[in-house]
Amino acid sequence: MLAEETSSLQLPSSILNITPSSKIISQKSRFTTKISTFVFYLMELKEKQKKILDVAVELFKEKGYMGSSVRDLATRLNIKAASLYAHIRSKEEILEWICFGIAQEFFDELQEVKNTEIAPREKLNLFIEKHLSVVLQNRDVTHIYSNEWKHLEERLPEFVELRKNYQQEVEQLISDIYKAEQWELRSPSFTTRFILHTLNNSYFWFKRNTESTTEITAEIRDKILFGLLGKRKL
Repeated sequence: MLAEETSSLQLPSSILNITPSSKIISQKSRFTTKISTFVFYLMELKEKQKKILDVAVELFKEKGYMGSSVRDLATRLNIKAASLYAHIRSKEEILEWICFGIAQEFFDELQEVKNTEIAPREKLNLFIEKHLSVVLQNRDVTHIYSNEWKHLEERLPEFVELRKNYQQEVEQLISDIYKAEQWELRSPSFTTRFILHTLNNSYFWFKRNTESTTEITAEIRDKILFGLLGKRKL
């Protein structure tokens, strides 16, 4: 989970139950709508809930969260709508799994970057690479996370605080890197938002049949770095 400097953040109990895991993402894997590399599969979800989540991701991506109904989900699962409630509290619970789960994955990767002892400029490179890998390996999940989180109701304030905390952590990381490298940083907040917005929406730019994420990651990383630092070589 988060290290000491971010331990004050109170994560949801459902996220705290995630089992630590080794990274199983292959740089050469094809993009799919499935979420087999997603952290949810390491949560304490029953097999039926995992199947519901997988199908819900496809449905929400296709029709949008608000345009999808429990009946739609049940039809795709080939079960009665009433039967779904034996496995989920509501449609919103699935959105909670998506939003809080992908947020935790971002936090985990950020903490790994912060704990890695490398030169500051290499740490910026590493952060971009790791955040981008989460996005590109979970394209449909990221799409839902980015576009549907405002439809959370009961846990919306909790999620907004989580997003705010992540942005602050990233802003501090970037500020420390720029200070260490003696680079000019006029607006840490704008720079952070620019980087996160670019990374979070990168899945729009590439076709789903791309063979490898390696070239994609390198291209986006280079454009962000050279855009931020001019033509200096890292």
